Amino acid sequence: MGYEQIAAVDLGSNSFRLEVGRVVENQIYPLDSLKEPVRLASGLSREKILNDEAQQRGLETLSRFAERLRGFQPQAVRAVATNTLRVAKNAALFLQKAEAALGFPIEIIGGREEARLIYIGVAHAMPPTRQKRLVVDIGGGSTEFVIGKKVEPLLMESLFMGCVSFSLRYFPDGKIDKKRFFEAEVAAARQIEIIANDYRVFGWTEAVASSGTAKAVADILEINNLNPDGATGITREGLDKLKSQLIRAGSAAGLKLGGLRADRAPVFAGGVAILCAVFSTLGLARMVYAEGALRLGVLYDLLGRFHQHDMRDTTVQQFQRRYQVDLKQVARVERTALQLLGQLVPIDQPEHESEVRFLRWAVGLHEIGISIAHGGFHKHGAYIIGSADMPGFSKKDQEKLSLLVLAQRGKMEKLPLIPSADPLWRMIFCIRVAALLHRSRDDLLQPPLLVKASASGFQIEIPAKWLQENPLTAGALAEEAQSWEKVGWQLRLRRRSATVAQE
Repeated sequence: MGYEQIAAVDLGSNSFRLEVGRVVENQIYPLDSLKEPVRLASGLSREKILNDEAQQRGLETLSRFAERLRGFQPQAVRAVATNTLRVAKNAALFLQKAEAALGFPIEIIGGREEARLIYIGVAHAMPPTRQKRLVVDIGGGSTEFVIGKKVEPLLMESLFMGCVSFSLRYFPDGKIDKKRFFEAEVAAARQIEIIANDYRVFGWTEAVASSGTAKAVADILEINNLNPDGATGITREGLDKLKSQLIRAGSAAGLKLGGLRADRAPVFAGGVAILCAVFSTLGLARMVYAEGALRLGVLYDLLGRFHQHDMRDTTVQQFQRRYQVDLKQVARVERTALQLLGQLVPIDQPEHESEVRFLRWAVGLHEIGISIAHGGFHKHGAYIIGSADMPGFSKKDQEKLSLLVLAQRGKMEKLPLIPSADPLWRMIFCIRVAALLHRSRDDLLQPPLLVKASASGFQIEIPAKWLQENPLTAGALAEEAQSWEKVGWQLRLRRRSATVAQE
């Protein structure tokens, strides 16, 4: 890979973070980090609308991050957004402004994808072990639970509770009493109970806590000697003492203990209540604290993509096995689709690498809907891709793949509005024509096609003799031309004879 430095941007519900790493022999060494307590989740209304003040705080922070990222290539930066932007109804509008401020694309990732990346980050920040680890990450708007082994996450869940959302709900004025804390802890425990049995059965040897709440609690317990026998990390006894002192103080700001930073105090009580519920519900005695978490996981995932260990490829393969995809048919359609795309753009150039990858993934998944029903299988497949947890893929990636699978056949009027210059049109053309030509699902040689693109559409030049010998496909191609015409595009079919090409 050609990048000495790579960067991750984490648009969390509580804080925005930037991590810059130096790559040395497949290892990432932290080089620089920035963190700002944006508290995006505090700007989320009951109607799930992100208010202007929170948006402005986020945009100002991203503008500062943009200065640090000046000179980075797009492929060397990955920016991800988590729970608040997963649920905000106006997330798309904010994202446009956020990408303009940062200067790089921003992905909204799903809860289980966040959990996967968190585990990867924690695993790379801790000494290697053959034992299973439980990792719990309390964020601003969600809490992730992962059990993994070595650097592979095995069981992942994301619950809709975080230090910002719980602090706003149960301690809105910052005041803490026994009744409020009890209500917050019980609410968190109820959510954890939903997954607790599966996690206990799966089992773990070591419990790890990551991110801001865990760091703040671990620091306070160690600095103030609240853990028994000088133990490090977070212990059940230490956490109980902290809880009692927090209730006695009546607010986080009034806590007479060293180690609590001013920027953490407003969301501290909600985080501690969730952590207490984690300990009680999962029966924990101690958790160690680990640095890294999401942003380091993003960096290592990005590094893996450079070395052709892209998790997205693995996910496509897993889906193919799960939905019993005919891999021979995938190979046929992919070969033809890439041949067509190669005539439209230079697919060996870096600027078209993403287009090639998405076309391959779409073809790899284009028949997963057959496992549900053959009738309308493209619709079933599109729904699966749009709704499933797909490790490595952002929500935007999944929307793009879902659209390509939906577009592979049938009426094109069903497609959403796509700008005429969008490369998606090329991919739609290639997957539709390739799937059409391989409808017979055999290994007979396909005709030598010559394709061109124009401002108004596409042109296919095909041997006249082959069309005469294959009237079913000839008729399907004619119908395909009519489908394109209905959405304002022109698909011209030219029959090529041995001596002359004609309309």
